[in-house]
Amino acid sequence: MASWPNARQWLFSLKAFAAAMLALYIALALGLPRPYWAMATVYFVSHPLTGATRSKAAYRVAGTLLGATAAVATVPQLVNMPIVLMGAIALWITALVYRSLLQRTPRSYVYLLAAYTLPIVALPAVSAPAQIFDIAVARIEEIVIGIVCAGLVGSVVFPAKVAPALRSRAASWLADAAAWASDILTGSPRADDSRHRLAADILALDQLASQLAYDGEGSQTLRHARALRQRMTMLMPLLSSLESVLQALRRHPDGMPLPLREALAATTAWLGTDTATPPPVITGGWLADGRAEDVDWQAGLAATAADQLRRLGSLYAECRALQQGIGERSAGAPLLRGDPAPEAAGHHHDHGMLLFGAVSSGLAVFCAGLLWIFSGWADGAGAVAVASIACCFFAAIDEPRRMAGAFLRWSTICLLVSSGYLFLVVPHAHTFEALAAMLALPYLGIGLLIARPGFQLIAMLLSVNTASFANVQAVFDADFLGTFNTCLASAAAMLFAPLWSMAVRPFGARAAAHRLVRASWQDLAQAATLRAADGDTRLGARMLDRLGQLVPRLGAAGDPLSSDGFHALQVGYCALALHKALPALPPAARKPVRRVLAAVARHFRARLRAGHAVPAPAGLAGWVADAIAGVAALPAGGRADHRGTLGALVVLQVTLLPGQAAALSR
Repeated sequence: MASWPNARQWLFSLKAFAAAMLALYIALALGLPRPYWAMATVYFVSHPLTGATRSKAAYRVAGTLLGATAAVATVPQLVNMPIVLMGAIALWITALVYRSLLQRTPRSYVYLLAAYTLPIVALPAVSAPAQIFDIAVARIEEIVIGIVCAGLVGSVVFPAKVAPALRSRAASWLADAAAWASDILTGSPRADDSRHRLAADILALDQLASQLAYDGEGSQTLRHARALRQRMTMLMPLLSSLESVLQALRRHPDGMPLPLREALAATTAWLGTDTATPPPVITGGWLADGRAEDVDWQAGLAATAADQLRRLGSLYAECRALQQGIGERSAGAPLLRGDPAPEAAGHHHDHGMLLFGAVSSGLAVFCAGLLWIFSGWADGAGAVAVASIACCFFAAIDEPRRMAGAFLRWSTICLLVSSGYLFLVVPHAHTFEALAAMLALPYLGIGLLIARPGFQLIAMLLSVNTASFANVQAVFDADFLGTFNTCLASAAAMLFAPLWSMAVRPFGARAAAHRLVRASWQDLAQAATLRAADGDTRLGARMLDRLGQLVPRLGAAGDPLSSDGFHALQVGYCALALHKALPALPPAARKPVRRVLAAVARHFRARLRAGHAVPAPAGLAGWVADAIAGVAALPAGGRADHRGTLGALVVLQVTLLPGQAAALSR
């Protein structure tokens, strides 16, 4: 059940309404033709965090200028060829929406706003093309007024900094990480729920971190945020592989060694405290000393678990210190031992799906334009312009069916309320103060929706609908027939956009998730066949980014593909670790490791050919055993230097063949 709005959400709604009324007052005072666009723009730009509002404002100004310039260049040339004009607008929207979907930063607003600014400016001007420049300038003025007012009020009146929000969100993420780690260490079946939340929330943290530069934060805060994100990236595959190793160890007939059980209990207790230094864990074992002929599978699992437990304590302690340092004037970020350079950024883009969404948006606007042209509907230009806004936003939604129902319900309510305001309330507003008081009810509600997660898209579209339906002008005109046509046009646009999205994109998130899993298999085959000694530095980050896209789509539904994403993450990091270790191995130990990597590559190529998961090769367990035995046969000191190699081989075994034990003592 949804909770009631809190004080912070009410404060944001009041600030957004004050900025909207300031923008409306200025637009009315300047006599702009559509002052309600200034009011609606405030809600398009406003965000509960001041830095996010500034970034959106700056990029939306650039997008408005770009779209208006395109309108001035297009309309005079193509006004006598309406179908060609609609084709040009559709191509513009397709290209710009695609560019917007590729972006993961506030820069996406440049392309998104430029995409639908062109039809907003161009289509109402086709009946008077000589006035296109004046219309474009007026639209820029209206939108810039809204942007400036939103930024001014957000910065002056109780500004909400990004750094405290990021610190709080990171604390929640670390609490989820601690919960997942505790479930793993204790063998709780709830570990799946914790890891799904962890992978989904990391994308939200990325969005917050991208706003820091616009919040006036110093370089120290930015360094802390980047260092924290790097360590969080490393924590995900570590926890996932530790879970697989401990599960294999618990299934072993000899069970878990007592020293390791004590270390797990101590680490679990430490995760629930604020102690900075993690507890000591067991040392020694097959990774440091002993004879190769004494090595067995239980010892290998226990030693790998102990090594991963040691890394978990160190990494989680660093994450906690960095999280507490965000926004604080503290010492520099702790250094990563053995990792002098940050991991290269890697983003996965499903270009096929993104291009399909962009093309469907452009085609929707083109078809809506054809309906307007052949129907001869005088007010159809406004319908196509509003439909272009909705279609651009629907392009980024995997499940338009779920959003469409709520969108249509809210649009109907908005139409009824705005019509009532126009004919029953606004005529009695003889002063601007009275008008502002009458508009407070619907727009305070819209502001509350923007401040609540999951409602931002609906709230932004409602702000346009309410403004256009109410048709606030400098001179009141309640012509029923004209107003009815305007409202009918907007209602038709609001109906057309979701219905089109549902018709052309019926496959939903499941198809997108399957494509993500196939892309993971392709990357894993690549990771197992890399020739460079240091591997592809972007591959691990790209796999984690893909996992973050996969889990929100299917994790909540309990789809098994979400678990497959975590397994792919483990295999990928292990393959990269083995490739990195190959040059330092002697020839006798290097050959069996290469054979394991080749088998892994063949396995994932077989999955790609089949289109679904297939069993791992039957001989993989023996090849892994040979590779482990080869590394374990090194002298004691050399064996300790290859602790990571042995651990990666063990994790590959328990991930790809979870029910089989490698026969090491042969």
